[in-house]
Amino acid sequence: MSLDSESLGAEVTYRGYLRLGELLDLLKPVSSAHDEPLFITTHQTFELWFRLILYELEAARSRMWEENPSDAARLLLRVATVENLLTSQFDILDTMTSQGFFEFRDRLNSASGFHSVQFREIELLSGLGGGGWVKLTKTSPEDALRLERRRHEPTMWSAFQELVTRRGCQALTDVFNQRQRYKELFELSEAMIAHDEAFALWRGRHVRLVERMIGTSRGTGGTTGTGYLNKTLPKRFFPELLAARSRAKQDGGRGHDDNRPEKP
Repeated sequence: MSLDSESLGAEVTYRGYLRLGELLDLLKPVSSAHDEPLFITTHQTFELWFRLILYELEAARSRMWEENPSDAARLLLRVATVENLLTSQFDILDTMTSQGFFEFRDRLNSASGFHSVQFREIELLSGLGGGGWVKLTKTSPEDALRLERRRHEPTMWSAFQELVTRRGCQALTDVFNQRQRYKELFELSEAMIAHDEAFALWRGRHVRLVERMIGTSRGTGGTTGTGYLNKTLPKRFFPELLAARSRAKQDGGRGHDDNRPEKP
């Protein structure tokens, strides 16, 4: 995500730095429907933000490997903030009526958000595995290889587990019950949960939009539309972490007492 050496040697302008000529030329509707540019723009910005999310998730994973949980937490909170922004973008799509969408929907053929490779990469990198993604997604050979590599590389969750072990924490509930002792791990855990929850909210908001637009019709990607999407709602990246936090809250208040500094 950097300028090439040739670009750095030339005078930097706002237009050139942001490559606005190329960027603005990417909006190419396939119909004359008034609302199609809105639909394309929103989904193109989704993909741009997905790229940044992947960049930050990879960086956060590296920080965990480098024993820097505080910086990992900072990056994950940035990711959650971006995901909350993406959820708010559905408010813009809500200004499009279902009639406006159906004016160009047939021109999409089988094109669907279900085929977003970067969306799958975020899921895989965050720990939501499954070899079926490569088969379920219509991809180019290059994209299929990207997904296959993601499926086999270390996840955010595995990096976190390794860090917890290196810090001498015996159980995940201790992270929440002994917040003073494991302060950095606690803050990282909360940031990971923030990412998990923000992505789940995005997923849920997407389902609500699809319900409003197409009702019970089949999705453009060949899925059962909202029927399929509703099945994805329970998916969470870090269920073990959520369960540990829940158990810590139910242990009789010991977590509150253990916030006190340990006696020497």
